[in-house]
Amino acid sequence: MTIRANTKRYEVTPDLETGHDLIDSEHRMLFDAINDLMDACSSGQGRKKIGETADFLADYVDKHFADEEDLQRKNHYPHYPAHHDFHVNYKEKIRELADAIREDGPSVKRLGEINSQASVLINHIRHEDKRLAAYLRNGTE
Repeated sequence: MTIRANTKRYEVTPDLETGHDLIDSEHRMLFDAINDLMDACSSGQGRKKIGETADFLADYVDKHFADEEDLQRKNHYPHYPAHHDFHVNYKEKIRELADAIREDGPSVKRLGEINSQASVLINHIRHEDKRLAAYLRNGTE
C-alpha cells in the first residue's frame, strides 16, 4: 500500500502570522515538517516518512509550547492557564499519534490524523497565538 496525499500545503499565511518572530518561525518549522511528509506521500514515499515526521512533531511541539509558555510566564499573560491546558492536551494527542504509528505502522488513517491535528493547530494559531502575540506586543489584547 502506498500512502498518497493531495498537494495541500501548510503555510504561515498573513491570517496566521502572529508578528512575533520566534512564534512564527517555530510555526513554520512545524508546517515544513508536515509539508515534507505530504511531499513524500505524493512521491510514494509516505510509508518511510510518516513515523519520522510524527516523532519530529511530538518533539518539536514540546519545544515550541515550552517556548510559548516561557514567554507567557515572563510577561504575566492573563490567559496562560487556558493556553497551557490546550498545550498539555495537544502534546498528549501528538505523542499518542506518534506512538500509534510506531506500534501499528504507517497508514492512511494515521496520515489523516496528522492532517487533523494540523487543522487543530492552525485554529489555535489563528485565535490563541495571535491573541498572545498581540499581548506580548502591546501589553493588552
